[in-house]
Amino acid sequence: MVEFPQYLGFILFLTVLTIGFWLLFFLVGFVQYWIGGALWEMYKEKRAKKQEESK
Repeated sequence: MVEFPQYLGFILFLTVLTIGFWLLFFLVGFVQYWIGGALWEMYKEKRAKKQEESK
């Protein structure tokens, strides 16, 4: 038979696991967005510099 403290421990474990999963999911998406934005800005700067030099 499962005792009440074991039940609370299991619920706490599931809560921490779920929070960790969603945090990881959010951070992976955010980091990809951040890297993509940085690469896009770098590309725009290089393109603007090349256009300025060709004038």
